[in-house]
Amino acid sequence: MITALDVDDGVLQTHRHLFTGERPATMRATASDVARLASVSVSTVSRALSAPDMVSAPTLHKVQQAAEQLGYLPNRAARGLVTGRTGNLALIIPDLNNPYFAGLTKEIQEQARARGLQMFLADSDEDPRVELQIVQRIAAQVDGVLLCSPRAGTAELLDAAGHTPVVMLNRSLSGVASVVPDHHDAALQGLRHLWALGHSEIGYVGGPRNSWSNTARLEAFVQIAAELDGVRGRELGSFQPYFSGGVAAADIVFASEVTAVVVYNDLMALGLLDRAQRRGVAVPEQLSVVSFDDIPFARSVTPHLSSIAVSGEEMARRGLDALTATQQNSPSSSEEPPHYVVPVDLTVRDSTGPRSSVPTRPA
Repeated sequence: MITALDVDDGVLQTHRHLFTGERPATMRATASDVARLASVSVSTVSRALSAPDMVSAPTLHKVQQAAEQLGYLPNRAARGLVTGRTGNLALIIPDLNNPYFAGLTKEIQEQARARGLQMFLADSDEDPRVELQIVQRIAAQVDGVLLCSPRAGTAELLDAAGHTPVVMLNRSLSGVASVVPDHHDAALQGLRHLWALGHSEIGYVGGPRNSWSNTARLEAFVQIAAELDGVRGRELGSFQPYFSGGVAAADIVFASEVTAVVVYNDLMALGLLDRAQRRGVAVPEQLSVVSFDDIPFARSVTPHLSSIAVSGEEMARRGLDALTATQQNSPSSSEEPPHYVVPVDLTVRDSTGPRSSVPTRPA
């Protein structure tokens, strides 16, 4: 029997079907099969599946359809020996229990899969030491790291980015690629909404002190409050970015003279609403509440929460684009890596209303 031998992605294959016209049910499809079905070259198949940005959209579609029809599974290990790429990326997030991060993880995973990438996921539990340990341990197994809301210090992050391509989400730092929401516009939208409702004493309920996003939101809050006619902005302290943090902040809010608050994130706002209900503070009649993230619970809690959202789809897309650009830059390049700012939108719901003449006091 005549057989043909071929090396496909480093795997030796027998191709009796080329002579018999029949494919054994157990034989794995090869890149050559995909190329033949898609009417492109084998090298185009390789580029389409390893670097989809390097081929046209119609060609990519043809190759993906052919690969799916044949059940083609590229040999990533063999490809890695040739390209120096693993086809893997890592996503490190601070808290999987936070629905905001869960939603962003899903967006990144879907878009990574569409680009032919596999994703490793790690939860640092808001611990900066764990963040850096994960980056060090996983760097050799991936082509790059998406580091979401990192808590580590500047020097440590620059050092980590010197060893493997890193893109930070929700934090900006010169020398490291980043994608961040437009915090200034977020504060502007939230404060102008409250100002238009007649509120003049407005508080900011902060998140962790070592959170870059908290610092950015607080600075924008202070600046914009000072610019709005008749508004006095008040910082009410830093709290843990959880439901319990909102509960802890609530009594301080009630004891202050504010009639409205901007809260660091939705989880904390939910805790504040829960405490308000237990203490007889009516929302929004006595206290208006705006927060960030627009997680699904914001639309199911009573009252529905007014919240400022950033598109997870755009955060994910920009993050992967930045990672690709970072991988293509030489490590010795002095060129500043990409920094993206993603637009935000305020959704007004029932937790905000006109200022009341009744002071914010528990019943």
